Amino acid sequence: MQRILITGGLGFIGSNFILYLLENEPGLHIDNLDKLTYAGNPLNLKHVEGDARYTLIKGDVADRELVERLLGENHYDAIAHLAAESHVDRAIQSSAPFVLSNVVGTQVLLDAALKHSVPRFLMVSTDEVYGSLGPAGEFTEQSPLAPNNPYSATKAAADLFCRAYFVTHKMPVVISRCSNNYGPRQFAEKLIPLFIHKALHDEQVPVYGDGLHVRDWLYVEDHCRGLWTVLRKGQPGEVYNIGGGTEMPNLELVKLLLAKLNKPESLIKHVPDRPGHDRRYALSQDKIQRELGWEPQVSFAEGLAQTISWYRENQQWLNAIADGTYQQGY
Repeated sequence: MQRILITGGLGFIGSNFILYLLENEPGLHIDNLDKLTYAGNPLNLKHVEGDARYTLIKGDVADRELVERLLGENHYDAIAHLAAESHVDRAIQSSAPFVLSNVVGTQVLLDAALKHSVPRFLMVSTDEVYGSLGPAGEFTEQSPLAPNNPYSATKAAADLFCRAYFVTHKMPVVISRCSNNYGPRQFAEKLIPLFIHKALHDEQVPVYGDGLHVRDWLYVEDHCRGLWTVLRKGQPGEVYNIGGGTEMPNLELVKLLLAKLNKPESLIKHVPDRPGHDRRYALSQDKIQRELGWEPQVSFAEGLAQTISWYRENQQWLNAIADGTYQQGY
């Protein structure tokens, strides 16, 4: 049985990735290294804690002694590095935790993986490292890195560390960069779950500025398929964009959510724009489609319907985040 290490597996994308692998890859054993910060939700994987193919390891990816011991004691066939501080607003308030987790944590993991000759290393990154687009065009893997906020700057730094380890040490690192994810188990500070939660409670939903910031939306299960494809088939040293192919201004998305929830648009409240707010993201999928045969399978209409349905049926999950009880016992 192959053994892989996933970092940050109690987060939104990480937990969905683990569930996808447990369901579709029975020959895998998964070790999940997670620090259990505020965004690491134990409820996300509560129902697989008894699965013999899954092990949760509480720890910080920036803890060099822990990471060294973990990789020394276990033979890993691959590492998928998803652990990261990711909320832009929090990074604007204080960037230090982002540097420690996203930059130092990546460097610590790279050092240990290099020492123990891990044969595959996937760095899960973001389209935000490219900065902001104008009204037309798409980012490709050759687009220059131009991060505009502290969060995206730390992710760009981590990407460059990975590139340097490939060039310098011939380490088998591959990088994926995704567009905005949505779907079940997303922490409720992010746009879609936040607005669903507020709308269900008839609270005002805050929209930054004029609400015309455009994002490309990717259903999280499609992203998980993409990550597994890149991890298995991606060429070392290469970058692969994983986009959803659905661009939409935030204001249009909010109005769509309110309509789906049968709530009035009067709940929308425009608030001052945040500093360094990128105007538009869009990712070209040509490379991953051409070289690896991946493309999104879930339409935005289908994915949004499934997402709304999940949050409707799991309001206790949302409420546990709101009152902080989701981390009790951990």
